[in-house]
Amino acid sequence: MTDRKLRKHNLRPHYLASVCLLVLLVGCASPMTPDEPEPTESATMPADAASPLPVWTPAWTATHIPSSSHTTTPAPTFTATPDPIVRFAVIGDFGDVGDAARDVANLVDSWNPEFVITTGDNNYPAGEASTIDANIGQYYHEYIHPYTGSYGEGAEINRFFPVLGNHDWITDGAQAYFDYFTLPGNERYYDVVWEHVHLFALDNLTQEPDGVGMSSRQAAWLRERLAASASPWKIVYMHAPPYSSGLHGSIDWARWPYREWGATAVLSGHDHTYERILVDGFPYFVNGLGGGAIYYFETVVEGSQVRFNGDYGAMLVEASPDFITFQFVTRAGLVIDSYTIDQTPG
Repeated sequence: MTDRKLRKHNLRPHYLASVCLLVLLVGCASPMTPDEPEPTESATMPADAASPLPVWTPAWTATHIPSSSHTTTPAPTFTATPDPIVRFAVIGDFGDVGDAARDVANLVDSWNPEFVITTGDNNYPAGEASTIDANIGQYYHEYIHPYTGSYGEGAEINRFFPVLGNHDWITDGAQAYFDYFTLPGNERYYDVVWEHVHLFALDNLTQEPDGVGMSSRQAAWLRERLAASASPWKIVYMHAPPYSSGLHGSIDWARWPYREWGATAVLSGHDHTYERILVDGFPYFVNGLGGGAIYYFETVVEGSQVRFNGDYGAMLVEASPDFITFQFVTRAGLVIDSYTIDQTPG
């Protein structure tokens, strides 16, 4: 692992002024199917095109909500050397070769994150073995272990934690994905502890053999692992969005009681937009601007706080034992949204 990839600083996160582009379009969400095509040109927007009816708002004030805590033993998964600040990146719907995917990867690299998580659709268009290294390894090989592709050296320990997207499932039951990555557990859903952040990766697509409903084996696993976690921050992430104002819209079966089970926040993709939604004060993020064709917004869901589809980008998350901050940043470096949660003492 190169020194460039090993973060040596010990700084509290800095906060930049943020702006939000709100795009309000009325329409109806289309259902998700395992082999859905990409949207037509009428449902996409080039990165350099002006979004219709843009509304600019002042910088958002960081919002503070309490987070539940537990005293049980942490899950016996991966750990890292303790450090006051954990910095990681979130990319979604990124798995393509092109300027947008490259620009987002360069943005992520400039942050020097400790690890990267994805919200799915890692390998367009159909999850094939012939495209996976160009779509992923070309940009993120330095985070992957073991890495056996052709774009350089991999990481000494795995620092790339994806979830499956519907495009990843299309060919041979996502076999290329399982062959390419070495992930914990059954590799479809798993958890990872990294210092004071506990990650819970889900497969909430209908191809999942352990089910996607609240009574499924996967849901029981998540509920048990969340309850057992002693980490202050418990991040649940998946592909299909429980709530979204985008083209696909909200996915009903993805609406598990995450907050009641102990989660801090839920991240998803599938809609190629950025959105932050608060449901009874609990944050849901849609992050799908990693490189795939950008979508327009349709029916705005209740609780939607920030909506953006003006350019590609990624999320930067910075967590200390006392607070966690989620930012969405465009490939040009513009901070669109910044949202902070404080840890409740005791």
